[in-house]
Amino acid sequence: MVPSPEVLVLGRATPDVQPDGRLQPELRAEVRRVPSVRNTLSIGSVYAQTIGLIVFAVWAGPWSWVPVFLLMGRTHAQFASLMHEAAHRLLLRNKRANDVVGRWLIGYPAFTNTDAYRRVHMAHHREEFGPDEPDIPLYANYPISTASFRRKLTRDALGRTGLRLLRDQLAGITSRVAVVRRTLLKILAVQAVLITVAIVLGYWWVYTLFWLAPYLTVWRVINRLRSVAEHGGLTASKDRRVATHSVTQHWLARFFLVPYNIGYHLAHHVDAGVPFRNLPRYHRLLVESGYVNPGYEYSSYRSLWRALHS
Repeated sequence: MVPSPEVLVLGRATPDVQPDGRLQPELRAEVRRVPSVRNTLSIGSVYAQTIGLIVFAVWAGPWSWVPVFLLMGRTHAQFASLMHEAAHRLLLRNKRANDVVGRWLIGYPAFTNTDAYRRVHMAHHREEFGPDEPDIPLYANYPISTASFRRKLTRDALGRTGLRLLRDQLAGITSRVAVVRRTLLKILAVQAVLITVAIVLGYWWVYTLFWLAPYLTVWRVINRLRSVAEHGGLTASKDRRVATHSVTQHWLARFFLVPYNIGYHLAHHVDAGVPFRNLPRYHRLLVESGYVNPGYEYSSYRSLWRALHS
């Protein structure tokens, strides 16, 4: 699935980007500026949406539980996208505040060790498909058969993948590495707070049904579909276009699958210091320069997934 040489030509040098896609120095500082206030509002918005969905489910009753359950999978995708931003220290301009918020308000509630994620994720950015690549299990060996693709998604949807990963994570409580044990205890402490709040409010089942279960199921499906759409079927290369797909972003995908512009993944890999709010602009500049062209970019996620299991 590596693009043909005909579509991997260098772009045109423009006042905004260089032929290899990198931003021109005159624009780089502006595009890389972290919008702390707007990002703070985004964090508050995610919490408001999460609480609103749960309150609605409790008020509306069982008929609303299936759509809310599915939307809570999207909520985990939102938390993951903002955690990814914090891991790059692009969420808040103040690094200390960025890390505290990224851990306690975004990472730990969503079962994520933000600092550990940052360490392995930086290896991913240094060299996709490299020897230290942590995400290989998600998108290695594509394209695969349709039957294999269906089996993977079925395991995700039934919670088998999520339970296995959660079990492996909980095993860290006996780790010989103190920081692993301490961080896991912090994650469990945050989960205990969430459970306690649900019990005190008289809805003990809300935590399991609308937080833990969507994390183990819907979120795992979303995570796999997004991950294979980022790098599946490609290979290591200094040219980011050989290692990273680009997909036209439609509103439905941006709503459910790739919130907070995380779907502009090629632009993110060309310059990992660009905050998520500026990735659409950066992508447009890459298209205008010819670095991203119609022969390279997939028209939809569906067309890319179809190619990944043909």
